[in-house]
Amino acid sequence: MGHVEVSGVRFELPDGRVLLDDVSFRVGEGAKVALVGANGAGKTTLLKIITGDLVPHAGAVTRTGGLGVMRQMVNAGLGQEPTVADLLLSVSPPRVREAAVVVDRLELALMETDDEKTQMAYAEALSDFADAGGYDIEVTWDVCTTKALAVSYDKAKYRELRTLSGGEQKRLVLEYLLAGPDEVLLLDEPDNYLDVPGKVWLEQRIRESEKTILFISHDRELLDNTATRVVTVELGHAGNLVWTHPGGFASYHEARKDRFARFEEMRKRWDEEHAKIKALVLRLKIKSEYNDGMSSQYRAAQTRLRKFEEAGPPTEQPREQQVTMRLRGGRTGKRAVVCEDLELSGLMRPFDLEVWYGERVAVLGSNGSGKSHFLRLLAAGGSDPDVEHQPVGDVEIAPVVHRGKAKLGARVRPGWFVQTHEHPQLVGRTLVEILHRGDGEADGRGRSGMGREQAARVLDRYELAHAADQRFESLSGGQQARFQILLLELSGATLLLLDEPTDNLDVQSAEALEEGLEAFDGTVMAVTHDRWFARGFDRFLVYGADGDVYESDGPVWDEGRVQRVR
Repeated sequence: MGHVEVSGVRFELPDGRVLLDDVSFRVGEGAKVALVGANGAGKTTLLKIITGDLVPHAGAVTRTGGLGVMRQMVNAGLGQEPTVADLLLSVSPPRVREAAVVVDRLELALMETDDEKTQMAYAEALSDFADAGGYDIEVTWDVCTTKALAVSYDKAKYRELRTLSGGEQKRLVLEYLLAGPDEVLLLDEPDNYLDVPGKVWLEQRIRESEKTILFISHDRELLDNTATRVVTVELGHAGNLVWTHPGGFASYHEARKDRFARFEEMRKRWDEEHAKIKALVLRLKIKSEYNDGMSSQYRAAQTRLRKFEEAGPPTEQPREQQVTMRLRGGRTGKRAVVCEDLELSGLMRPFDLEVWYGERVAVLGSNGSGKSHFLRLLAAGGSDPDVEHQPVGDVEIAPVVHRGKAKLGARVRPGWFVQTHEHPQLVGRTLVEILHRGDGEADGRGRSGMGREQAARVLDRYELAHAADQRFESLSGGQQARFQILLLELSGATLLLLDEPTDNLDVQSAEALEEGLEAFDGTVMAVTHDRWFARGFDRFLVYGADGDVYESDGPVWDEGRVQRVR
């Protein structure tokens, strides 16, 4: 069984800023350890240091057992038009990879010149491939493609990766790593792009596996179901640190609260002691001015103060990422959304729906069933929008082909959030510029512009102050998501239409969004695959595999793809 030990690791960014400082933790044999922390805190960097892709400026990493690595983008760096075989090779042991490259090269050479020398070299390459364990691994690959794609390796190996969905590619890599020879696995967001049945499968496989697994995830349900301990990358004042919680996710929040309370208590005691010594120095100074005999005591007290201050306060409390979302909304007509005989052409059978002011409706079902189309139709104001139903923000919303009717109630203004949408109106502008200009709606509604100081304040609430002068497109996925939610907050929407809002958010930002939605005065409809997030909703609209749209009492996660051809 393998393990990983990180001790005293320090890593500096090219501009000299310290990203990680004195980071130490251990992933014991067979442990399932989750790595969590704010977007941009250095989790992926830390994984790269463990894999050896990056060299730390101080400290060391020791590990035993072969290392299997799943990167966030599993198909990155595989060259032009990579195939299934290229993907599986990329996660296989180095010896197999190297031997396979030589075999490929000599196969091509044989096509050019079929002489004895090339044949000999080819035979030797094949025997090297066998010695490296290549043929044994092909047996494992066969099991993996059969499980992930329902075809044998021979049939699948030349398939181009772009013909597989993101989820299928991840599933294939996970099948291999969990079955392969490596004893230690590093997985960077393995659950991203997986649907809920895929996540449930992954949880089960992680729990059953005897391997040592260190993984990054923002999926709180997955963390709750798999992690035996949680390592948090915390925002330090001079470089980020890590803190290890020795239990699972269920007890994590409580432990974290206690930890911060302890920091505060220690700091308070230090401050009190500091004040006491300073007062003593002051008293002795005054006394020594008219009593020579006191000057040695005064000097001793000065020395004591100097030493106390040099030792400094107790470990400074890590800065907690504090995202505060104040989604306001406003009163609207009692019926916020009414659908009559609504059919999204070619997808679902016609359905009726009434959503009342203040309700929280989760829209569930498989990809491709029309959930996002439905949100987009409402975002544009419904079938025949009045002026008051214009969407907030300067977004272009493509029309949605449909039959039947979708209507919004009085004073219902839709605000639409979709992570994957192109944002031509934001690209090329800095966050301060976007906030400064507002979205210029002539009727006085919508988002008014704001001065630099006010912009800095609202960006600070979303933990984006440091990015104020960055262009929108240079932000990370999680930062972009937070900024788009901020624009919704400022825009006065009374119906929030959220399409997979937690997909790119770290745990703390997702929790901030949930608190913001709880306080939001208005109606919320969200498409989601996030089981933890869905707990906060009171109605569940499910797009069924048979083409029926129905309501259920609780979330339904296992509806398959829509089988219906219209």
